Amino acid sequence: MLSYNQVTNSEINNNGVSVKEIAPIMKLNLRGKTREFFTNVGKSLNMILPTEANTSSSSDKLTAIWLSPDEWMIVSNETTSKETNIYQLNDILFNNISKTSLGAVTDVTDQFVQLEIKGEKIYELFSSGCPFNFNLFREKKGSTTQTLLNHIDVIIHNKDENIVNLFVRRSFAKHLWEWMEDSSSRL
Repeated sequence: MLSYNQVTNSEINNNGVSVKEIAPIMKLNLRGKTREFFTNVGKSLNMILPTEANTSSSSDKLTAIWLSPDEWMIVSNETTSKETNIYQLNDILFNNISKTSLGAVTDVTDQFVQLEIKGEKIYELFSSGCPFNFNLFREKKGSTTQTLLNHIDVIIHNKDENIVNLFVRRSFAKHLWEWMEDSSSRL
């Protein structure tokens, strides 16, 4: 059984930026590149994986984030129970992809912390600790990037205007949280 520990039980609200942890959310890593892989994943997820770099695709229940030409992160759009770490979708994909040697399915739910960041000054916060140019990114809903934020690897997904989801490895999440709290207070 899952013993889920949130990074923090608080929320950051500074100078037009709010940050909160969204938990627990199922996160799966998919790898594959054959036509059969795409067909089986499409049928299992009821959606098409994005094939263009730094994009995403969504359905009512899931979001697929492009990570590389043969790698995606599948994220649930809904929270799940804190009492379990068993996901039906993981079993379905494992049976249709991994067991048939079409690709790999890895549950990364506990590896990544998902932060939802809202506000008009999100990109000012990011620019204070990130080398990535967010000019085009901020205008295109669904765009994604893997970059460094305060020297920490992160995945950023543009969910909507002034709303992003940020994924960070659990071991760096507390440090990044403290940096965002400090940096947002200086905007």
